[in-house]
Amino acid sequence: YLPVSVQLQTSFTQQTLNQTLSLYAASANGRQYHSMPTHGIGRWKHLLTKTVKKKKERYQMKALVPWTDVSYGTLNVTVSGYDMTLVEHYAQHVHQLCNRLSIRAALCYALPTRTEEVMLMQEHGTKMYVDAALQTHQRVVQLSSVNTTLCPVFMEVLLKNQPEGVQLSVKEHTEEDFRSRFKVRPELQELMAQMNQ
Repeated sequence: YLPVSVQLQTSFTQQTLNQTLSLYAASANGRQYHSMPTHGIGRWKHLLTKTVKKKKERYQMKALVPWTDVSYGTLNVTVSGYDMTLVEHYAQHVHQLCNRLSIRAALCYALPTRTEEVMLMQEHGTKMYVDAALQTHQRVVQLSSVNTTLCPVFMEVLLKNQPEGVQLSVKEHTEEDFRSRFKVRPELQELMAQMNQ
């Protein structure tokens, strides 16, 4: 048997070793008291007021800005092309130029992508086959009340920086342009027509 003083020293070192290991394991997990409940400390959801979700209304067209002697009304700057990155970057350039020239860009949106198939006919045959599918990407920047003296400068800068393969068109905004933003659902329109009869 070991003397009492040696037994106390070994048990003391064993206790400190166990405490050190448990502290190390607790700090490795991040929380020292894993087995103890928190009793809801840190909860905050009950402090928020409950809101009732509103039913989404149909998207309505905004009122058009009328033309005057000193400013144009609502204009659509349409950027289109086959390369999506070029179209996206040029539309971004148009928007940044509007901000720099203090022209108010009311809306920026993308129109649905159009896919066109290019068909080829064999030299000594009548069968046609699909050679390529071209996707046309369109972005629209809608401007409101552009100054008539600033518009020629704006257009000149746009045309000078227009990249190859990107078409640019500027025209007055109409209700037809507003409807072209949304995809047509013919089966829904048929059901609505049947209900109305």
